[in-house]
Amino acid sequence: MNKKEIPAIFRQLLKLDTQTNNVVGVGHGQKYTRGHNTGQEALIILVKKKYPHSELRNGSVLPERMANVPTDVIEVGDIRLLGERIEYHRPAQPGMSLGHYKISAGTFGAVVKDKNTGELLILSNNHVLANITDGNDGRAAVGDAIIQPGIYDGGKPEDCTIAHLRRFVPLHRETVSPKCIIAKVFEKLLNNCIHLLRPQYQVQVMKESEKMNIVDCAVAAPLEPAAIKPEILEFGTVAGIKEATPGLFVKKSGRTTGVTFSQVLATNVTFKIGMNNNEYGVFTDQILAGPMSMPGDSGSLILTEDNYAIGLLFAGSEQATMFNKITSVLDQLNVTL
Repeated sequence: MNKKEIPAIFRQLLKLDTQTNNVVGVGHGQKYTRGHNTGQEALIILVKKKYPHSELRNGSVLPERMANVPTDVIEVGDIRLLGERIEYHRPAQPGMSLGHYKISAGTFGAVVKDKNTGELLILSNNHVLANITDGNDGRAAVGDAIIQPGIYDGGKPEDCTIAHLRRFVPLHRETVSPKCIIAKVFEKLLNNCIHLLRPQYQVQVMKESEKMNIVDCAVAAPLEPAAIKPEILEFGTVAGIKEATPGLFVKKSGRTTGVTFSQVLATNVTFKIGMNNNEYGVFTDQILAGPMSMPGDSGSLILTEDNYAIGLLFAGSEQATMFNKITSVLDQLNVTL
């Protein structure tokens, strides 16, 4: 089959498909039968949805052969531009861009419910909704504006505020500035001595922190309930909660890479992570999966193939993805899915 024939075949199929408007594309490939690649050349017909022959009218049944080769029908859904993840939307939904007004952009993870009040809240990471705050550093405060889409995607506080920060779990660094008076006095004396020789230099005394992080999470309250909807972009409704186990296949819907899939590699992980400006934090009781994210996907809900939530994505690299246990996230924030 000559590739130059494909545009004409596509137009021919569109004329045959006037009743259902189901055909969205054609291409050149190999025929699969019951999931097995036969190796036989085929014309691939892309449809929004595959229907049993019994549900199709005679005029809607696609030909079994075209251009002297067999056809193979593949369901691809309603294909559309991926820009919607980084555009302004009301109602906004999980999988789209948002973030604290001081950060670039992250992902709207899920709609959760306050256990005490029943209020619907936006779930994402602390570093997405609360600017990596430990609660004492002035990086964020309850009531701060949450922008959708995020600043990096063109969102502006005056036009795109969708919610206000409601609460967060503090993020602990590996080293922290000590509150001890003796340490502060020592730091001052040390700097006085250094300034005699090198006025442009100063030092800071830091204390090693023994605190480990279990979660990187926060919630924000929408300006109005109608500003959000719970269905995850391209996945729909969350079916419930499950526990992650090694080998489990997982998926996510995120701001940067859209829908991606991977597999759980390890659970109960403790590891050290770079947080900001050469600062590090230690996380424990985490879940490790293969590569499935890029910057901006932070905050995505991690789901099983059948839409059960198992985690909240917060870190990754080209080789791996890390996420918090969803049960830990919900418990720490006092919310439910």
